[in-house]
Amino acid sequence: QVQLVESGGGLVQPGGSLRLSCVASRSIFSITRMGWYRQAPGKERELVATVTSGGRIDYADSVKDRFTISRDNAKNSVDLQMNSLKSEDTAVYYCKAVGPTGYDYWGRGTQVTVSS
Repeated sequence: QVQLVESGGGLVQPGGSLRLSCVASRSIFSITRMGWYRQAPGKERELVATVTSGGRIDYADSVKDRFTISRDNAKNSVDLQMNSLKSEDTAVYYCKAVGPTGYDYWGRGTQVTVSS
């Protein structure tokens, strides 16, 4: 069992930056993959970025070259640096961890609003 708590969301103007952080309640050493997903109003939840325990990183095409995911096993955390934000990035952002048995753990989400 692992609890995930996200932070760092808020209101930002287009072109601005935010950094999201997700902290796990226990060691993430055995977590095979951690990542960020988002869900905009009226849309399905979609992948933003993931990082495996081996360091493989994947990004959605819509955020490549703008977002950076980083994992810190010592701090039991995964961060998402978001630059050059656009209005279409507005969504609730969720942290997800995939345990060694394949079970998915989700955080409660943090709201990101990009608006002038």
